[in-house]
Amino acid sequence: MNVVDLSHVTSSATTVPKDIALARPEPAARSGTSSPPAADSSTLSPQSNRAYPAPADVPTQAGPNGIRFDFNDGCRVMLPEGKHPWRVRLSDIDTGNILFEAELKSGRVNSTKRYFVPIRLQVWANGENVLSHDYSAKDREVLVQLPVGTLGDPLGWFPYAVKFKERHGCRLTCLMSDKLIPLFRKSYPDITFVTAEQVKVERYYATYSIGLFFDDKDFVHQPCDFRHVGLHRTAGYILGVDPTEVAPHVTLDDDTRPVAEPYVCIAVQSTTQSKYWNNPGGWREIVSFLKGAGYRVICIDQRPTHGTGLIWNHIPNGAEDQTGDRPLQERARWLMHADFFVGLSSGLSWLAWAMGTPVVMISGFTHPTNEFETPYRIINYHTCNSCWNDVRHRFDHKDFMYCPRHKDTPRQFECTRFITTDQVKAAVQRIPGFCVRNNAQSTKTMTK
Repeated sequence: MNVVDLSHVTSSATTVPKDIALARPEPAARSGTSSPPAADSSTLSPQSNRAYPAPADVPTQAGPNGIRFDFNDGCRVMLPEGKHPWRVRLSDIDTGNILFEAELKSGRVNSTKRYFVPIRLQVWANGENVLSHDYSAKDREVLVQLPVGTLGDPLGWFPYAVKFKERHGCRLTCLMSDKLIPLFRKSYPDITFVTAEQVKVERYYATYSIGLFFDDKDFVHQPCDFRHVGLHRTAGYILGVDPTEVAPHVTLDDDTRPVAEPYVCIAVQSTTQSKYWNNPGGWREIVSFLKGAGYRVICIDQRPTHGTGLIWNHIPNGAEDQTGDRPLQERARWLMHADFFVGLSSGLSWLAWAMGTPVVMISGFTHPTNEFETPYRIINYHTCNSCWNDVRHRFDHKDFMYCPRHKDTPRQFECTRFITTDQVKAAVQRIPGFCVRNNAQSTKTMTK
């Protein structure tokens, strides 16, 4: 077995790679623990600067001779003072690499990596192996933490938590927003759903926190940069499961059709201007086009108007206003029966995907690999594009006018300004059933 270093592999089993794990005497704080780097979709818990509730101070699993351990926020080991020094080894079961090995009189060991790693924990005292534990979540309590204050990210990430449960046979708890829980509770009765305030951290064998870790240069919280693998698929890599996308199952309390006439849902608002469709006449023309094809056009944004300073984005002229801070079950009901949805790289597009509704997604700010697969994805490669997925640019959440390559130049937001209505119309016309309805509407008009 070899000791892993970030730059090379060495055969010295006594070398402690500084980037792998840390051990400190008991009086010190937990070694290797730190707040996750900025996560785009995580909110800070009130008790600290952590994105999620901190794990229990004392590891939750009891071992022999007063040893305690768990896999909450990495592999954590607490060693009491004994007659002889302890020797601790952490190994990766899959690769066979020794990640950490050292002797200490007492203290704590915490692996650096916080994402899923199948750890073999071994402890010796006076040459005798007193603890050997291979990671196994089967029939044990596991917590997967998903962000609050956002919609699309947890919708894309939750299915990977389900995959983790199915692979390991664990008793899964998911932390998520109380606004999202009603969408999933009936579809997943064998999963416990909690909010941050309801988490009991002392009960879990393992905990995994999902987020977008922009500044995780040492890959502590993710095995690979989310900008390379896609927003939703990063959860698969963090949890060590198949990253192939799968939509979640949503069960509605009321799944009746909201209106009798054929309709289309749209959502035009987002959190920063770079995510908008910045073609000045784009939405007005598309709404007119859809209405001319015989559809009612329903806008289901949270806000009819959004912006900052001198820049404000309004509900398109001609769209029916169903905006407002309404339950997600209601939004899902509208999307469930819509012929299709036209929107941006935003949360309501992910909700439409979850409901099985065809999604026409307009985005130049992100690369198509960033979101779920849709045959109606619209991007213009003749312009600057995909800065969100460019690791050279750190997204600025506080800058509503963020445009890292061309801000304050004539090229600002060209990624969507040059997405034409003809390009959007062409995508809409490829949706099965659209031509049938359009032809029927044309015949009806000629008859009049």
